[in-house]
Amino acid sequence: MTILLTGANGFLGKAIGHHFAAETMIRLGRTTGEVRADLQQELPLLPVADLVIHAAGKAHAVPGTAAESAAFEHVNVGGTRRLLQALSQAARLPRYFVFISSIAVYGLEHGVLIDENHPLGATDPYGKSKIEAEQLVEKWCRDNDVVCTILRLPLLAGKNPPGNLQAMIKGIAKGYYFDIKVPPVKKSMVLIEDVAVFIEKIYQIGGTYHLTDGYHPGFSEISHLMARQLGKRKPKAIPYVLIRTMAYVGNFLGPRFPINIRKLEKMTNTLTFTDQKARTITNWQSRAVLEHFKI
Repeated sequence: MTILLTGANGFLGKAIGHHFAAETMIRLGRTTGEVRADLQQELPLLPVADLVIHAAGKAHAVPGTAAESAAFEHVNVGGTRRLLQALSQAARLPRYFVFISSIAVYGLEHGVLIDENHPLGATDPYGKSKIEAEQLVEKWCRDNDVVCTILRLPLLAGKNPPGNLQAMIKGIAKGYYFDIKVPPVKKSMVLIEDVAVFIEKIYQIGGTYHLTDGYHPGFSEISHLMARQLGKRKPKAIPYVLIRTMAYVGNFLGPRFPINIRKLEKMTNTLTFTDQKARTITNWQSRAVLEHFKI
């Protein structure tokens, strides 16, 4: 089988590429890969592939300007549109398409065991761009009789993670990360290697799915795990009132300040998703993040 993989050098893309190493892999990237093109502005000439896994995209950034907000549209929507156009011009269409999306499409700050039928209500630039990209992919696959799979993923765990987990690691290593004294807060997470395993199980079937480890660890559990692996003491917990005051200050100081009200709400509200659909259809079994997450 021939696989076209975008975002192959990304955090998840590397795990996907490693899992499918026995297959013929065509990597599409801006500066590396068998096909080199910037999907924001180029329409690449693509070889024939049986399966397309579209993992490229912009995330892990809080926009501070209108231009930074627009970048999500350019990369996640414009890049997807150009990829689909290029596939339409190839000598043969792929049989299967897997799109890596995000739970951000729901626009939720809290909730328990949300399923895939929940309304898509994102209003932020990232979430909105993922909604529009999903819609482009679904329509293209439907029009071209291509089996479509969409994975709405939560926080991804794996070695040297980006985004919030990387910020936690650095904060704990340098001694400036603190837990918050609040009731236990649960967050859905999944290991990147388990995502790759699920892709192999589902790409011929299609559908929209959540993936989690089934336990939904809290930030304090993750921070304590990181501290043990770094050989540090577990982070001290500070009162919620104090951190909330700092978060209000962060609203005025901008994105470089480590905390603001939006980040605080994410850290102190439970938000979990059910992946019962994925487990039922494929008998996929995930591993516990707290047992297998190595930083």
